[in-house]
Amino acid sequence: MKVGVVTLGCDKNTVDSERVLAELAAHGLEPVHALEEAELIVVNTCGFIDAAKQESIEAIVEAGRLKVTGACTILAAVGCMVERHKGELAAELPEVDFFLGTSEMDRLAAELGARGALDGGFTAHPGVRLYAGDLPHVRYLKVSEGCDHGCAFCAIPLMRGKHRSFALDQVVREAQMLELQGAREVNLVAQDLAHYGRDARGSAQLPELLEALLAETTIPWFRLLYIYSAGLTPRLLELMAREPRIVPYLDMPIQHGSDAVLARMRRPERGKTIRSTVARVRDAIPGVAIRTTCILGFPGETPDDVDQLCDLLEEARFERVGAFTYSEQEGTRAAQFADDVPMTEKRERLERVTELQRAITVERYEGQVGRSMRAIVDRSPAGELLQARTRWQADDIDGITHLRGDAPPGAIVDVTIESVVDDYDFAARLDRVVLAPPAPRPAGRSLPVLGGITQGTFGR
Repeated sequence: MKVGVVTLGCDKNTVDSERVLAELAAHGLEPVHALEEAELIVVNTCGFIDAAKQESIEAIVEAGRLKVTGACTILAAVGCMVERHKGELAAELPEVDFFLGTSEMDRLAAELGARGALDGGFTAHPGVRLYAGDLPHVRYLKVSEGCDHGCAFCAIPLMRGKHRSFALDQVVREAQMLELQGAREVNLVAQDLAHYGRDARGSAQLPELLEALLAETTIPWFRLLYIYSAGLTPRLLELMAREPRIVPYLDMPIQHGSDAVLARMRRPERGKTIRSTVARVRDAIPGVAIRTTCILGFPGETPDDVDQLCDLLEEARFERVGAFTYSEQEGTRAAQFADDVPMTEKRERLERVTELQRAITVERYEGQVGRSMRAIVDRSPAGELLQARTRWQADDIDGITHLRGDAPPGAIVDVTIESVVDDYDFAARLDRVVLAPPAPRPAGRSLPVLGGITQGTFGR
């Protein structure tokens, strides 16, 4: 049987989908990219905001059509949106054969086995992942699941549960598997990386995990995505500054710059704390890039609150900011508030912040013109410029570097920045190849072994 997986939402969903693919392939299914060929389609949904929910529903409906026009005979919907809205979805989407929320995804193989779609019985798998994209050198490594933060606007704890860290030896072994599959850049992801290990007394925390990953792999780039400012301890910052394999880049969500809005959001930081943290990070890590996110139009937000956010952005000079408008999420604390900012006003405020940050980003990027930066080559289309990313540019969210020169995908290179293109991209020339991509590994090569590893199913 051929299987196709549709992944929506965040990078943590990408990790889950790769585990699903590996598990199904271990049962004899054949992964395919073209959904028209798939006899089994699994849609991994996102339920973070309204737009994501709508995208998930549209993807399910489109997959359902393939039960008529394509080869599909079984359609499964899984993931975050299913976790919260299984009953409503089942009533509205009869073309779906079964639904599994995030807490139930380890039952996927068993569900398919009960339908006669798998050869053999259900077996647990130790976090093996099968890549289905087009950049095998760029991978994501989820180090924990769930969230203990009580942000008023966020439904993630309702979808993924309380925070729980994965065992250090399991995370390291998974990183080794990714390295064997060709990973050159591994992005560490969690709802808050800084909470790694804090759910168990005496457990290794984020600095120890990073040190283990550095010692037990030769992966040249590790990038930290999504870490609250309170977790940026002196020890972590010192490690980032000292270790060239940890990319000088942080994704640090602030969500707003007004203390009044931050308090209603139930965020742990205030404007003064955010400013001091940004200053500490820049002092500790030379050449660091900081990305953040902001929400516009949260209940009770006033024009003065937006002014305070803009003042903070002007002062902090973040390299990149992702901004979006507030949408009410059922079951969250914020859902009890009146959504009192009209959508037209939300969009105007969003546009104001976006334009302000666009100018700041251009300024920060133009400051790099003429300088040497390290980059990774992503694509080398025939007859065209290479597509690369500097250490300031995270995969899929921070633009690309248009590179003159010749190097294969996966190569680590030094480049000279020549100009800023379309506000968010660089144009550069290749100076030298620092690290060539690894040679293809022989089929059937065994995985490296860490002392003390216990085989078991990874948490989801």
